[in-house]
Amino acid sequence: MKIMPQEIDVWYVLPALRKEIAKAWIKKHKLKQKECAKIFGITEAAVSQYMTSKRADEISFSKEELKIIKEYADKIIKDKKSVHKHLYALCRKVHATGNICKLHRKKDGEVPHKCDLCMK
Repeated sequence: MKIMPQEIDVWYVLPALRKEIAKAWIKKHKLKQKECAKIFGITEAAVSQYMTSKRADEISFSKEELKIIKEYADKIIKDKKSVHKHLYALCRKVHATGNICKLHRKKDGEVPHKCDLCMK
Protein backbone atom coordinates (compact mmCIF):
# COMPACT_ATOMS: atom_id res chain seq x y z
CA MET A 1 0.00 0.00 0.00
CA LYS A 2 1.34 3.41 -0.96
CA ILE A 3 1.64 5.77 1.98
CA MET A 4 2.33 9.48 1.66
CA PRO A 5 4.97 11.02 3.95
CA GLN A 6 2.23 13.23 5.40
CA GLU A 7 0.34 10.12 6.48
CA ILE A 8 3.43 8.90 8.32
CA ASP A 9 3.52 12.27 10.07
CA VAL A 10 -0.13 12.15 11.11
CA TRP A 11 -0.23 8.49 12.14
CA TYR A 12 3.22 8.09 13.69
CA VAL A 13 5.45 11.17 13.93
CA LEU A 14 3.08 13.66 15.55
CA PRO A 15 1.85 11.18 18.18
CA ALA A 16 5.46 10.18 18.96
CA LEU A 17 6.47 13.84 19.29
CA ARG A 18 3.48 14.58 21.52
CA LYS A 19 4.43 11.59 23.65
CA GLU A 20 8.00 12.77 24.18
CA ILE A 21 6.93 16.37 24.76
CA ALA A 22 4.28 15.31 27.28
CA LYS A 23 6.87 13.19 29.11
CA ALA A 24 9.20 16.21 29.25
CA TRP A 25 6.44 18.51 30.50
CA ILE A 26 5.33 16.10 33.20
CA LYS A 27 8.88 15.39 34.37
CA LYS A 28 10.49 18.84 34.11
CA HIS A 29 7.57 21.24 34.40
CA LYS A 30 5.36 19.08 36.65
CA LEU A 31 2.34 19.44 34.39
CA LYS A 32 -0.62 17.14 34.82
CA GLN A 33 -1.84 15.00 31.94
CA LYS A 34 -4.96 17.16 31.74
CA GLU A 35 -2.80 20.28 31.21
CA CYS A 36 -0.76 18.54 28.50
CA ALA A 37 -3.93 17.49 26.72
CA LYS A 38 -5.30 21.03 26.81
CA ILE A 39 -2.13 22.50 25.30
CA PHE A 40 -2.09 19.92 22.50
CA GLY A 41 -5.82 20.06 21.93
CA ILE A 42 -6.21 16.30 22.43
CA THR A 43 -7.92 14.14 25.01
CA GLU A 44 -6.50 13.39 28.42
CA ALA A 45 -6.93 9.70 27.53
CA ALA A 46 -4.54 10.14 24.59
CA VAL A 47 -1.90 11.64 26.89
CA SER A 48 -2.45 8.79 29.35
CA GLN A 49 -1.89 6.30 26.55
CA TYR A 50 1.31 8.11 25.55
CA MET A 51 2.57 7.88 29.11
CA THR A 52 1.85 4.13 29.35
CA SER A 53 3.25 3.40 25.86
CA LYS A 54 -0.13 2.16 24.61
CA ARG A 55 0.10 4.72 21.82
CA ALA A 56 2.91 6.21 19.72
CA ASP A 57 5.42 3.44 20.24
CA GLU A 58 6.53 2.76 16.66
CA ILE A 59 9.24 5.42 16.56
CA SER A 60 12.40 5.42 18.64
CA PHE A 61 14.14 8.76 18.59
CA SER A 62 17.93 9.08 18.81
CA LYS A 63 19.56 10.90 21.72
CA GLU A 64 20.11 13.91 19.47
CA GLU A 65 16.46 13.92 18.40
CA LEU A 66 15.31 13.61 22.02
CA LYS A 67 17.47 16.60 22.92
CA ILE A 68 15.82 18.66 20.17
CA ILE A 69 12.37 17.48 21.26
CA LYS A 70 13.04 18.56 24.85
CA GLU A 71 14.18 21.98 23.61
CA TYR A 72 10.91 22.34 21.73
CA ALA A 73 8.97 21.18 24.78
CA ASP A 74 10.45 24.15 26.63
CA LYS A 75 9.65 26.50 23.72
CA ILE A 76 6.03 25.38 23.68
CA ILE A 77 5.63 25.86 27.44
CA LYS A 78 6.77 29.47 26.98
CA ASP A 79 4.56 29.99 23.90
CA LYS A 80 1.54 27.69 24.26
CA LYS A 81 -0.49 29.57 21.66
CA SER A 82 2.04 28.57 18.99
CA VAL A 83 2.01 24.84 19.75
CA HIS A 84 1.16 23.94 16.14
CA LYS A 85 3.90 26.17 14.74
CA HIS A 86 6.44 24.56 17.05
CA LEU A 87 5.22 21.01 16.32
CA TYR A 88 5.48 21.68 12.59
CA ALA A 89 9.03 23.01 12.93
CA LEU A 90 9.97 20.09 15.13
CA CYS A 91 8.51 17.63 12.65
CA ARG A 92 10.68 19.12 9.90
CA LYS A 93 13.78 18.88 12.10
CA VAL A 94 13.08 15.24 12.86
CA HIS A 95 12.58 14.54 9.15
CA ALA A 96 15.98 16.06 8.43
CA THR A 97 17.66 13.31 10.48
CA GLY A 98 16.41 10.60 8.10
CA ASN A 99 15.07 8.46 10.96
CA ILE A 100 11.48 8.71 9.74
CA CYS A 101 12.48 7.30 6.34
CA LYS A 102 13.08 3.90 7.95
CA LEU A 103 9.53 3.79 9.27
CA HIS A 104 8.15 5.00 5.93
CA ARG A 105 9.99 2.20 4.10
CA LYS A 106 8.72 -0.32 6.67
CA LYS A 107 5.11 0.77 6.13
CA ASP A 108 5.40 1.19 2.36
CA GLY A 109 7.74 -1.27 0.68
CA GLU A 110 7.75 0.83 -2.49
CA VAL A 111 9.62 3.76 -0.93
CA PRO A 112 13.03 3.87 -2.61
CA HIS A 113 16.05 3.31 -0.39
CA LYS A 114 17.56 6.62 -1.52
CA CYS A 115 14.32 8.57 -1.06
CA ASP A 116 14.88 12.20 0.03
CA LEU A 117 11.34 13.51 -0.36
CA CYS A 118 11.03 14.58 3.30
CA MET A 119 14.48 16.15 3.40
CA LYS A 120 13.72 18.87 0.87
